[in-house]
Amino acid sequence: MEVNRFKDNPIITPDDVSPYHESHEVIGVFNAGIAEYKGETLMLLRVAERPLSQNNNIVKAPIIDFSNNENTLKLIELDRKNPAYDFSDPRTVRLRQKEETAFLTSLSYIRLARSKDGQNFTVDEQPFLYPEAELEAWGIEDPRVTQIEDTYYIQYSAVSEKGVGVGLISTKDFNSYERHGLILHPENKDVAIFPEQINGKYYALHRPVPKGIGRPEIWIAESDNLLHWGNHKHLLGLREGSWDSGRIGGGAVPFKTDKGWLEIYHAADTEDRYCLGAVLLDLDNPAKVLAKTDKPILEPKADYEVNGFFDQVVFTCGVTLQDDRIRIYYGVADTSMALAEISLKELLAELTYEKVPESGGI
Repeated sequence: MEVNRFKDNPIITPDDVSPYHESHEVIGVFNAGIAEYKGETLMLLRVAERPLSQNNNIVKAPIIDFSNNENTLKLIELDRKNPAYDFSDPRTVRLRQKEETAFLTSLSYIRLARSKDGQNFTVDEQPFLYPEAELEAWGIEDPRVTQIEDTYYIQYSAVSEKGVGVGLISTKDFNSYERHGLILHPENKDVAIFPEQINGKYYALHRPVPKGIGRPEIWIAESDNLLHWGNHKHLLGLREGSWDSGRIGGGAVPFKTDKGWLEIYHAADTEDRYCLGAVLLDLDNPAKVLAKTDKPILEPKADYEVNGFFDQVVFTCGVTLQDDRIRIYYGVADTSMALAEISLKELLAELTYEKVPESGGI
């Protein structure tokens, strides 16, 4: 199967976006949700900003403080020489003794980028979605956008000291919006809601993150109203010794084909190398896996995919479909946004209609 990377990749980089906060730098514009609205392609960019530090031994951790009923940016200074903290991962500061994340080194929120041709984008100066609740105090990440009739439902990771949950916002015009709170509690992420009801039910992919028994794999749930989700079922498991041996999760919002619901998802191996794959789900029962790709359909090979803030990553939150061409908008190396095209016909031909293995155990 041929993968055509856009010749001007990456299409948006941190240099294209000015920081919203004073004395900060934009270190990543990536993992964008995608919507088509009034003849434009809208990219809901995850923008990650890091506080500048004049002292190399000091790491500043940004959080939003809601203690005075306001969302005020607060910076916590951490000494690299403090043995209680582990600074080895550039994304997080961990408590060594408890082996858990204590702070993030950047704050993420969502900005809109707009394009008439789906290739050349301009980025709004102001945030579109910014933390407004305590369960978003550490940021808003990795949105997906589902259009159902004239309403766009934005699912996103809400990050705080309580963990990572899933928030939901709806809008009709990408100007004003309604908040619906957390629809899945921590620890969960990678939610992608299907764009129509199926036999009277809404469906969504999600990815719980077990701390004991179990592994980070793809599940599916159903709802009567998009807010309350139940009848959770395990959908797709990991494979030992393969490109999808570490963790897997939903990527783009699934889209309908005459063969079934096609979902382009992400997976990482045990070395944290992220690739994209595809799985085909039954049209009438999306909890039933029909087929999947055995090998990645997109893997980090280009320099901008291999080298960045977090190396060896391709990660999608949104695609568009024009006739036979699937446009995959994907984050690269947790740094920038890129664009690739593949043929729907060729992708369907890549699917393997054999028994898809379940989870390999604990």
